Amino acid sequence: MTQPILVQVPAQVPALVLAAGRGERMRPLTDTTPKPLLQVQGRPLLQWHLQALADAGVSRVVINTAWLGEQISAYFYSKNGLQPLPDKRGQLSISYSNEGVDFGGALETAGGIARALPHLGPVFWLVAGDVFAPDFVFDRAAVQAFATSGHLAHLWLVPNPPHNPRGDFGLSPEGMALNLPANDPAPRYTYSTMALLRAELFGPPWCSIAPGNPQGVKAPLAPLLRRAMDNGRVSAALYTGRWTDVGTPQRLAELNTTDSKLP
Repeated sequence: MTQPILVQVPAQVPALVLAAGRGERMRPLTDTTPKPLLQVQGRPLLQWHLQALADAGVSRVVINTAWLGEQISAYFYSKNGLQPLPDKRGQLSISYSNEGVDFGGALETAGGIARALPHLGPVFWLVAGDVFAPDFVFDRAAVQAFATSGHLAHLWLVPNPPHNPRGDFGLSPEGMALNLPANDPAPRYTYSTMALLRAELFGPPWCSIAPGNPQGVKAPLAPLLRRAMDNGRVSAALYTGRWTDVGTPQRLAELNTTDSKLP
């Protein structure tokens, strides 16, 4: 009788928080403050994610930085690298992938992930530091399901906001992300920037960037995801909690109005 193959599933995995962008559409606010440090309801955008990660049991986070990145590391500085969050509810080991220092600017999403990959491990969370998603949970059960699935990525999609009415990817009834042709009338949803990824996605045949991205290659993530979708290797789920891409001063102001305050 054949014995079942035992798969070691991590209880939780590290996270990469993307915080390297210039935030051009948020100017003049981002002329002096990096977008992930802009305040939403009394705390920096980035801190909302860090607190949620700590609450979910994630103990290790990498933050990639470029524009005004020194402000981000200074805000969350700790001499021993174990950073108590300002409200004292959680504690994270935070390290930095300093793309601005190393290469003079941001490497785009796939380039930045490839650069940080040696510090992340085979499976990791990904989230952009400039989205506000206070209801999202970095769920351990989702990690376990993804780790045993064989998929290269699991994406959380959201209903299309006004600034992205056509959406990004389709979603099959079986929970697979779809790279739909432009003329396909099937519904599309917007990629939330929240995902579980496998390091394998950033090596051949999916990605040609050298391990650790020593040359500082700039590359977007979407082409890698679409290639993997075409091979049936990307799963997805629809997230219907509160979510805002804080891409303009108006959206930031709306989040800070009295009637949008969290309970």
